[in-house]
Amino acid sequence: MSSNSENNKRIAKNTILLYVRMLFMMIVSLYTSRVVLNALGVEDYGLYNVIGGLVVMFNLLSGSLSSAISRFITYELGKGDKEKLSLIFSSSMTIQIVLVLIIVLLAETIGLWFLNSQMNIAEQRIEAANWVFQFSLLTFIVNIISIPYNAVIIAHERMSAFAYISIIETIGKLLIAYFILISPIDKLIFYSILMCLVSCIIRYIYGKYCNKHFEECRHIRFSYNKKLLNNMFRFAGWNFIGSSSSLLRDQGINILINIFCGAAVNAARGIAIQVNTAITSFINNFMTAVNPQITKSYAENNKGYMNMLIYKSTQYSYYLILLLSLPVFFNTEYILQLWLKTVPEFTVEFVQLILILSMTDCLYRPLLTAHLATGNIKSLQIVVGGINLLNLPISFVFLKIGMPPYITIIIAIILSAICLFFRFYLYKRIEQFSIRDFCIKVLFNISLVTIASVIFPFLFKPLMGNNFADFILLSVLCLLNGVCAIIFIGLNEGERSFIKKKALSIFYKKKI
Repeated sequence: MSSNSENNKRIAKNTILLYVRMLFMMIVSLYTSRVVLNALGVEDYGLYNVIGGLVVMFNLLSGSLSSAISRFITYELGKGDKEKLSLIFSSSMTIQIVLVLIIVLLAETIGLWFLNSQMNIAEQRIEAANWVFQFSLLTFIVNIISIPYNAVIIAHERMSAFAYISIIETIGKLLIAYFILISPIDKLIFYSILMCLVSCIIRYIYGKYCNKHFEECRHIRFSYNKKLLNNMFRFAGWNFIGSSSSLLRDQGINILINIFCGAAVNAARGIAIQVNTAITSFINNFMTAVNPQITKSYAENNKGYMNMLIYKSTQYSYYLILLLSLPVFFNTEYILQLWLKTVPEFTVEFVQLILILSMTDCLYRPLLTAHLATGNIKSLQIVVGGINLLNLPISFVFLKIGMPPYITIIIAIILSAICLFFRFYLYKRIEQFSIRDFCIKVLFNISLVTIASVIFPFLFKPLMGNNFADFILLSVLCLLNGVCAIIFIGLNEGERSFIKKKALSIFYKKKI
C-alpha cells in the first residue's frame, strides 16, 4: 500500500497537470464560443445546443453504465488484480457496443419523431436540424465507445496523457471556429460535421495510447462473464435513476425551454453553460485527480484517509469555485458585453443562477465518489434520484403559468440543496461517517467564508460604473476579499502555517 504522503503528492501533481490543460482549454473555449455564436447567429447557435441536448438524452442508457465501468476499473486497480482488470475492460467494451446499437435504434425512431414533430424549430431550418441530429448522434456514439479508455487512463492516474489529448481536442475546436467562417455549405451543418470529425480523431488517439501503455487494453475479448456482468448491470441499474435525473434536469429542461420560449432562450442558456463550464472545469480537474484515490482507499480499507479526502476535497473545491465565481457574478453584464457582440435575453440571469447551482452541486461530489466506491447505491439512487426527477415536472408547471425561463435554475438549486442532506444521511447508514462533524467542519465553515466573501463586493457594486477600469477594480476586490475570507476563516492553523512557509520559501528564493 502506498503511503498517504505519496498519494497526496500524486494528487497535487495530477491536479497541476489538469489545471494547465484546463487553462488552455478555457481560453480557447471562451474565444471559440464567441466566434461560433457570431458565425452561426443566435437562432442557429441555440438550435445546435438544443439538438445536441436531445441526442444527449439518450445518455440515460449509457450514463449509468459509464459510472459502473469507472468504478469497477478503479476498484480492481486498487485491489491489484490484473487478470480481473483485463476482464472488466473487455466486458465494458462489449457493453458499450451493445448500447450503441440500442441507442441508434431509439434515436432513429423516437428521436427523429420528437425532433420533427414536437420541437420549436423554424420550418426553413428543419432540414439543417435533421443533418445536425445525425452528426450529433455519431459524435455521441464515438464518445460512448471512448468511455472505457478514459476510465482506464484516469484509474491509472496518467493525467499527463489525459491533459495532452484534451489539448489536441481543444486545438481541433479552435480550427473549427475558423473553418465555419469560410464554410462552403450551410454553416450549422458544416459545424456539426467538423465537431464529429474531431471526436473521431480523439477517439483514435485514446485507443492508440491505451493499447500501448496498459496491458488490459491490448487484448479485448468479447466474452460473456455472467457474474461480472450481473454485478455491473446491478450497479448500473440503480445508478440509472441518478443518471436519468441529472440528464432530465439539464437536457430535459433545455428542451422544455425550447418548447415554451424558443431557440433564442436556448442560446442564452447555452452561453451560461459555457461560462459555467469554464469555471467548474477547475473543480472537475481537481476531483478527477482526487476520485481515484478515494476509490482506491476504500478498496484498500484505508477509511481514515478516505474520510480526510472527502472533508478536504469538499472544502477546497468549494473555495476554488467561490473564488472564480465572485468576479463573474458581480460583473456578469459587463463580461458578457465584452465577450459577445450579441447578448441574448436572460443570459445574465442564467449565468448568475447556474454559478450558484454549481456551488451547491460541488458539495456532494467527493461524498458521491465514496458512496459509489462501496457499490451499495440502491437507497441513494432511489431517494436522491427521485428528488432530482422532480426538476422536470415542477419546471413544466412554472413555465406553463408564464414564469421566466430562469425559474428552472432556481428550482434546481432548491432541489440540489435538499438532496445534499439526504446524501449525508444515506452514506452514514452504510459507512462510519459523522454528519455532525461534516456540518461543523465543512458546511458551517464554508457558509461563513461565503458570507464574508460577498460583503465588500456587495457594498461597492452600486458605486461602480459599467467600464473596464471599474470591472478590474471590482474583480480585484472580489478576489482579495475571497482569499482573505478563506485564509482567516476557511483554513485551520496547520493549513495557514503551510501556506505561510511556502510563501516565505518562494520569496527568499526570488530574493537570492
